[in-house]
Formats: sequence, C-alpha cells, structure tokens
Amino acid sequence: MLQLRIVSPEKVEYDGVVESVLVPGTMGQFEILNDHAPIISTLQKGVVEYATKEGKTSLNILGGFVEVQKNLVSLCVEIG
Repeated sequence: MLQLRIVSPEKVEYDGVVESVLVPGTMGQFEILNDHAPIISTLQKGVVEYATKEGKTSLNILGGFVEVQKNLVSLCVEIG
C-alpha cells in the first residue's frame, strides 16, 4: 500500500492510504504502484486519479510536482 498526501495552496486535499496513483507527468501520464522507484517529477494540467479500497477518485489539477520515496507519494498541486 501507498501513503498519499495531496497538498494545494489552499488545503490538504487528501492524506491516506491508496493502492495506486495515476498522474499527468509533463513527459506523459504514469502510474505509481507499491514499491515504485524514488522519483521527483513535474506535473502538467490534467487529472490525478487514485484508487482506494472504496473506489477511484479523480482530481483536476493545473500543474505541480510529485515525489515518491519509500511508498510515500507527495503531490504539491494547483487545483483547477
């Protein structure tokens, strides 16, 4: 399982456990799963999707950054 934290300038949008995260990277969309390699990437305008045991959730973003380290996924995004 992954720990996901999505932060925008206004508030913490989400902080919890997820099974996967799909993000709109500037070089293309990519999915983050358990034990993903460490990465820092910029994000472009698009949709962030994350899957929990309860189902999938989508969040429209204008851009931002993602960092993955030891099953902790941190997104700093601008909501749009």
